[in-house]
Amino acid sequence: MDFGQLTAFMDSLKPVYGVPAADCKITRKHEVIYRHMTGYADTAETEPLTGRHLFRLYSATKPVTMTAVLGLIERGKLGLYDEVRRYLPEYDRMMVADRFDEERVPRQWPAEDTPCHLAHQTIRIIDLMSMTAGMSYDTGAKALADLREESGGQADTRTVIARMARLPLIYEPRTRWAYSLGHDVLAAVVEVVSGMRFSDYLKQYLFDPLETEDFYFHWKGAHEARVCAMYMADANGRILPEDGVLSGSFQLTDRYESGGAGLVGSVDAYSAFADALCHGGVGRNGARILSEEMVKLLGTSYTTGQMSADFRQTGKPGYEYGLGVRVLKDASASMSPVGEFGWDGAAGAYVLMDPKNQISIFYAQHVMGFPASHEIHTKLRDLTYEAIGC
Repeated sequence: MDFGQLTAFMDSLKPVYGVPAADCKITRKHEVIYRHMTGYADTAETEPLTGRHLFRLYSATKPVTMTAVLGLIERGKLGLYDEVRRYLPEYDRMMVADRFDEERVPRQWPAEDTPCHLAHQTIRIIDLMSMTAGMSYDTGAKALADLREESGGQADTRTVIARMARLPLIYEPRTRWAYSLGHDVLAAVVEVVSGMRFSDYLKQYLFDPLETEDFYFHWKGAHEARVCAMYMADANGRILPEDGVLSGSFQLTDRYESGGAGLVGSVDAYSAFADALCHGGVGRNGARILSEEMVKLLGTSYTTGQMSADFRQTGKPGYEYGLGVRVLKDASASMSPVGEFGWDGAAGAYVLMDPKNQISIFYAQHVMGFPASHEIHTKLRDLTYEAIGC
């Protein structure tokens, strides 16, 4: 295996794209076959990036949440086709906006006073997992802002998700695909079913068995110094230090644990998680976090018809959407094999899990609102498979 081209590409990220820091780790059959870091963890460029640094994962949190949900399904505590209202009664009667313009830029989410009608169908667990529940991604909704003020920023996950039920759906459940807050709702479902705080559940059933310590929801203070500096791309594509507004928009309260975007983690920690899913749910240390049957379900595509058309707008050619992950369906679209699955994050994190070849890739950077991240991820993927030769 010759990873020379991949290393050259990693080293080009700063001069070509402006990415200040990046870390990539690749495993195969439980062994690390590649690791390369580049850049600095601070804006002054005095602190070289190391394996101890942490990255905000944003939507790369989603595969972790899906694994937690599937674990409950595996143990018979939850049903894939259960109605969400069985666990969260406030989701019993949902309202749907009479009209929603998905092409409007900037997007205008429906508010509580938007003309609406009662939803024709209830929301199920699988609808939340597959992003077909019709929910929005309106983290700035007035209902949520009011709760933040009422609680002094201390409302817990279950309370926030209850208030979220007031937000109108943008589509009828099970008719369209739309990236949404559905995985956040599933964190509350996990809490109700398990009787545990979401972070405690993840620690007990996923992180501790894999002997990974560096996953956190509440990282400010004790772990803050280890978190890499955050950047953002401006309208001209220049990468500048981020002011905290965009990067903080997913942390709805101090106690909120977002199942869709809340985790901070190290590359080593996430790589251990991804490696386990590449081996039927078994980590390098032999610990099982999920059955092979559930891992196969995770990597099974769900979208068809209009849902597929909606998902294509995300710019992931060759992929369909499964239970919280992209799933490769077209062998001609990638050097990775059909069945490879994973996801990415708003600041540029990227995970690929390939059960066929037992290969995982985890890459992290810290640039918000950066369209070139998709190009970077695609090149990383294809250079990896070119180097491995499979």
